[in-house]
Order: sequence, then structure tokens, then C-alpha cells
Amino acid sequence: MLVDDWRLTGDLDDFHARAGEFLRSRPALHNMPLTEIERRRTRGAEGAEAALFGRLESGDGITAVFYRRTRGSLWITPLGDGQADTLAARLAGLGHSPSGVFADHDTATAFARAWQRHTGAAPAPTWRTHLYRLGTLTPPRPYPEGRGRVAGASDHDHVVRWCREFSVVVGEQPSIDLIDAGRWADSRFGDRQFTFWESADGTPLSMAAATSVVGGMVRVDPVYTPARLRGRGYAGAATAEVSRAALAAGAREVVLHTDPANPTSNALYQRIGYVRLADFTGYSFSYGAPREAG
Repeated sequence: MLVDDWRLTGDLDDFHARAGEFLRSRPALHNMPLTEIERRRTRGAEGAEAALFGRLESGDGITAVFYRRTRGSLWITPLGDGQADTLAARLAGLGHSPSGVFADHDTATAFARAWQRHTGAAPAPTWRTHLYRLGTLTPPRPYPEGRGRVAGASDHDHVVRWCREFSVVVGEQPSIDLIDAGRWADSRFGDRQFTFWESADGTPLSMAAATSVVGGMVRVDPVYTPARLRGRGYAGAATAEVSRAALAAGAREVVLHTDPANPTSNALYQRIGYVRLADFTGYSFSYGAPREAG
């Protein structure tokens, strides 16, 4: 196989038909492409740049894929250093200028370095996360006071308000912009099923959400408790509720991402049965730097 045997297309349906089986082969590791591509297939997507998808093929079939996200960054499935360099050279040669890259840590770092070599664009780390996969669900004991309840239409304003607060806390400016502009359906939260952990009198105490089942996988995202209510077990209870619902809906894999800088949340998810699977990193690219000689 030629190491640069990348097949590029702007046709989402063609890409999905050819690469869907590969993405579904490792649903936990590929959870972001699975959900984002499904969303684009079913609801469409807006973006300043044209769609771009790629698949790396060998005699054994597809071994990696990438796609351009709606705000111009790339998402790439795991690659070796040489493969990352080849992809960077191919895209640079075609005149593409992604705003950044997201991938497992080794792939993202290899691609960012290769992109700088080929284009002079300086990478800056912008995002880090641990990926956890549910092993055996172990609900917290004892459960905190209260009960779980699936959010309904009458809870929409509360859900929107808490999603905005969550976005502020984690620094997700694109989500804040969409929510503030009244474009809830276009935000990454617009296709989630939300569950509250609430008090006996019906007051929401914490919130967790999950994607629909895609490729046998559900991702729990987001989980949010207002600062004044933290430390009482509400987030663990809400997460356990949505995790149980995901399994009941037929999910074979239930995953979630965590902030590595938050030891409290990482310990919480491990206590209820989540096992760390991989680390992911994001870089943004600045094109103001001069191109390297040679």
C-alpha cells in the first residue's frame, strides 16, 4: 500500500457509505466522529468552508479517516507519525488551511508538528480530555436525596440556561455564541436527551445528558451541577441515571469525556464504573508565523 493512499471527497453520503463500518468498528474510540457525522447526515451543518472527508485505504480496507468540522478544524482517527506527516503534506499541497486539529493525543501532536513543518502555521494546545468507557455500572451508594427525571418540553428554558452556564465554565465560546443567538438546535446540545436529578419537591439539582445510540454507542455529555450544589453526589446520581438509560436503550458502549485538570470529576466517574480508555488533545493553528526554510 502507498502510505499516502488517502481518498478525499466532499460528499458526506459517499463518505458515510464507505467509512461507516470502519467508524462503527471501534465505537468508543470513534465516538465523536460517529455522533458528529450522524448529526450532519440527519440535520445538516453550517460552516464557512466546504465539506471535506478523507479515508486512508489499504488492502485490508480503511485504516483511518479524517473530516473537517463545521468551524474548520480537523478530526482525525489514530495515525502513526509517518501517516500524519503524509496527510499534512497532502492537505497543504491542496491549499487547505484548517483552523486546528483534534485527535487522540499522539495523533494530534504528530499532525500539529507536521502541519507546522509543511505550512509554518504555529500550533497551540487548546483542549485536553480523558476518554472513559463504562465497564460495570456501579450506582452511588447511598444515592443522594432526590430522584431522577427525564427533562420535558416545559424544562427547556432551564436546560438552555444550565447548558450556557456549563459552556462558560469549560470555555466553549462557540456553544455560548449559538445559545445566545437563539440557535439552540444548531448547538452541540440541541440533539441531546437531558435528565435532571431533582429534590423531592421537583427542584433540579444536577443535570446530565446523552446522545442517541449511534453505532451501538452513547456519549454522556454534558454533566453539570451549579457551583452552590456541588459536592453532594448529585452529578454522580444524574450520570448513573443516564448511563442506565443508555444501556436500556441498547447501547453496547457508553462513554464520556472529562477534563484532566478536574480530579473530582475523574474520580467520580471511576467510582460509578467508568474506565479510562484514551487521552485526546486539540490544537489551534496560527498562520501568522513565517514558513520554515527547507
